[in-house]
Amino acid sequence: MSQVKANDTVKVHYTGKLKATGQVFDTSADREPLEAQLGQGMLIPGFENGLIDMKVNEKKTIEIPKEEAYGEVMEELFHKVDRTQLPQEVQPEVGMGLISQNPDGTERQLRVAEVQEDHIVVDANHPLAGQDLVFELELVGIN
Repeated sequence: MSQVKANDTVKVHYTGKLKATGQVFDTSADREPLEAQLGQGMLIPGFENGLIDMKVNEKKTIEIPKEEAYGEVMEELFHKVDRTQLPQEVQPEVGMGLISQNPDGTERQLRVAEVQEDHIVVDANHPLAGQDLVFELELVGIN
């Protein structure tokens, strides 16, 4: 029986949880399995490494430290924004998602970290930065 190796294209069902609380943050349970080619930077390193040597129909649970997931929370990705720069209809609240347009036209997702009378602080870190993760994996195919 074949096993997953570097650069294979795999199909995998998964459930991702925060290690600290067990809270599910993403799952493919009610969707098609995730299909991705390994070695292309499409998956976080710990997830990809956890798939290596798995066989079709194998299930396992892996723990991924933040260093192999989305990294540490980086303070330099917090930015103060004057409220006059926000669209008038936007009433910011802590945790609210915002989208910022970069000079090159690409978009960046931000979260409101703090709301003050004259400014807000936005966080450009990935929402899972600083978190150790747990994934339940089920390999359903190797292409």
